[in-house]
Amino acid sequence: MNADIVVCGAGIAGVSAAYHLAVKRGLNDIVIVDSLPPLTMTSDKSTECYRNWWPGPGDAMVRLMNRSIDLMEELHHEAPARLPMNRNGYIFATADSDNIETMLASAEEISRLGAGELRIHRNASTDLEYVPVTEHGLADAPTGADLFLDQSLIRKYFPHLTERTVALLHARRCGWFVAQQFGMYMLEQALARGVKLVKGKVESVEVKGNRIKSVKVASNSGDEVISTRNFVIAAGPLQKQVGQMLGVELPIVCEPHLKVMLNDPYHAVPRKMGLFIWNDPVKLMWTEEESAALAEEEETRWLASELPAGLHGRPEGEGDMILLQWVYHKAEAGEPVFPVALDPQLPEVALRGMATVIPALSKYLNQIPKPFMDGGYYARTPENRPLIGPLPVEGAYINGGFGGFGMMVSCGASDLLAKHIAGAELPSYTPAFLLSRYDDPQYQELLKQWGASGQL
Repeated sequence: MNADIVVCGAGIAGVSAAYHLAVKRGLNDIVIVDSLPPLTMTSDKSTECYRNWWPGPGDAMVRLMNRSIDLMEELHHEAPARLPMNRNGYIFATADSDNIETMLASAEEISRLGAGELRIHRNASTDLEYVPVTEHGLADAPTGADLFLDQSLIRKYFPHLTERTVALLHARRCGWFVAQQFGMYMLEQALARGVKLVKGKVESVEVKGNRIKSVKVASNSGDEVISTRNFVIAAGPLQKQVGQMLGVELPIVCEPHLKVMLNDPYHAVPRKMGLFIWNDPVKLMWTEEESAALAEEEETRWLASELPAGLHGRPEGEGDMILLQWVYHKAEAGEPVFPVALDPQLPEVALRGMATVIPALSKYLNQIPKPFMDGGYYARTPENRPLIGPLPVEGAYINGGFGGFGMMVSCGASDLLAKHIAGAELPSYTPAFLLSRYDDPQYQELLKQWGASGQL
């Protein structure tokens, strides 16, 4: 078999890459190889959110995400009934007044990087500047962010939150979308343009004279060799192992991340609420007797202690479901193992944690709704920025390192990848996502001082 381009992986990175190569750039003879059905290893475990609200250094992530959201909106307008999106935003909140200055400085920086205007609401006189989610759609939504430093305004617009909340940031070019359907839509378009989907596992890659020559694929019907001059690594959690087939070491670690969905028939979480992120550590709600009992045993003592910041969640779908995520134990990086091990304590711990900041959820604590859990891996670089573009082996490329933001970045990353392969003009943010950035001594020094990674 011959192909001009072989894409390893049919997750969102591979499917979107094939779409942008075939549909947007008009390239031919493209093959996607995966042993699993498309979008089923990690892509279907996503929280399906998107945002342009990213910290520095530099504006590369904001610009890449803005481009990706532009492309996602184009897809939405092609098939709005099939590919819905919302602009409900991301909401970051704190009850610690010591965090306000840090929150303000971060918001001012991200706004300057290109995420949009920052509107600061210090008192009720600025009330008319804020446009609630209930008063706009996708097309007429505000950009930038609204930062509330007045508790009376927080209570007015976000009455479901704890009265302890002293500052709240509502980032606006953010929301969620039916990411799985976006992926399937792009796959269908790519297949209609002649892209082939081969079911099998990439066993090896032949490199001669530092150039891609062929790819060996193992399947139930036997081994097959695909002669090709271009090979794209889009293998999600397995990208590091595929890179080693080429003799290329990718700076990727895999961290397991889980999510839980629960029924919320009382709508304790407003159905139009944006993705909510609590910036403070959390102590779970227990009675005195429960706390004393937990503290007696070493394996349960942590449940009565302060747990880390980063608890987040949102309403899910058109019904009564809510989705919660919380890495309350450090996510241990290592080799990916499937299926991902689930944490049976997550539903209750996450619900109890969120009930401390959305008090109406406490009505479910006596009888936890039946949960649904799944999880995948964040395949991330040290600074949590993607790898997009050529590798040291001629004809080899990567579309990866999407640590926790794969669905939202896939369109922008694949647009950039396709420009590399097609020889098109590259945007100025291109160098920020090349593997070769790690060869720069100045960049290595920057990594030692790197602050926020943008990971939730």
